[in-house]
Amino acid sequence: MFKSKAKNTLKFLILIIFSIFLVTSACSKKNSKLDPNRPLGAEEKRRKNIDEGTGASLGSILGTARGSTNYEFSSSNPMWRASLETLDFLPLTTVDYSGGVIITDWYSENDNSSESIKITLRFLSNEIRSDSIKIIVHKKTCDNNLNCNTKLISSNLIKDELRSTILRKASIFEKSDKKKK
Repeated sequence: MFKSKAKNTLKFLILIIFSIFLVTSACSKKNSKLDPNRPLGAEEKRRKNIDEGTGASLGSILGTARGSTNYEFSSSNPMWRASLETLDFLPLTTVDYSGGVIITDWYSENDNSSESIKITLRFLSNEIRSDSIKIIVHKKTCDNNLNCNTKLISSNLIKDELRSTILRKASIFEKSDKKKK
């Protein structure tokens, strides 16, 4: 019985040593034959990858086909440009083209006014249409003790006027862009 236990322990130790040897030799194995055309520096490697069309690119990482990327910048979007130009007299707190939102800061006509407004524009589409933009207007009224009340303005008069101004400017921008092309 003692001999069989010793045999099993010896087999187990040999198996562990052999496994460790295989793992370490596989990890530390170096290619002894170096390619003489292999680039040595980082710049040379980049240049070689570009020339061969290999390497990682944003398109390959995201899975988009090569050459099918459509870049659109905020300066090429007439709705975006028209909105910024319409609201240029207001202080802006958030302007996020990728998120499709413009949010103004609280604004009042004169410094000592107890009423101020805040406008939020949400872009639902890049098309120049009335349903491509959602306009939200808040009004804040404060009393002398600085107790403020904020409410959503449901009047369509302000929203419709703002929307029509933005749409008019956007259509003018789009027409001038087409003439340039």
